[in-house]
Amino acid sequence: MEVNIASVEGILAVVAETSTPAGLPAPDRIASVQAAWRRERPDLDVAPQAVIGRLHRLAALLTEELCVVYRRHGLGEGDFDVLAALRRAGDPFERAPGELAAHTMVTTGAMTKRIDRLERAGLVTRRRATGDGRGRVVALTPAGRELIDRAFTEHMRNEHRLMSALSRDEASALEALLTAWLARVEHGGGPGDGA
Repeated sequence: MEVNIASVEGILAVVAETSTPAGLPAPDRIASVQAAWRRERPDLDVAPQAVIGRLHRLAALLTEELCVVYRRHGLGEGDFDVLAALRRAGDPFERAPGELAAHTMVTTGAMTKRIDRLERAGLVTRRRATGDGRGRVVALTPAGRELIDRAFTEHMRNEHRLMSALSRDEASALEALLTAWLARVEHGGGPGDGA
């Protein structure tokens, strides 16, 4: 499927303008911010705010909704990420700390703090890596596996609930657009990169 990145703005604008029970468009703070900037700085094209501003706002709202589930299980967002990365590794549910840091996109220092916290809670253990006495491995404990399985089940229910605001077609189109855009930003390619 060919994806037209320019249509991200149109899709997100439609999503942002959900209807109230009276059928009227809900107020959109991003449009107000854009209007104010257009008034104050007519020399600048503020069109990117329509997409970037809404994505930023949506990310903050979605993150808060996701964290509600994590907190119900006594976890923070980072704790959930570590346990999930270990669970996704498959049996025996272990990874090296550096590998965990790469899978959760945090520094090794931040990862050490997360592992310390999870180890104190009895959710992970550390041991020497097999075949390399210098290396360490972090593994889920049975309690950690039980907790992440429960938390992940609820997390997926929550994500389905959040996605239910979109039709299947809207969700598929948005996924394709975001996938293409993310790949271009991560790899520095695509229109507007000066290449």
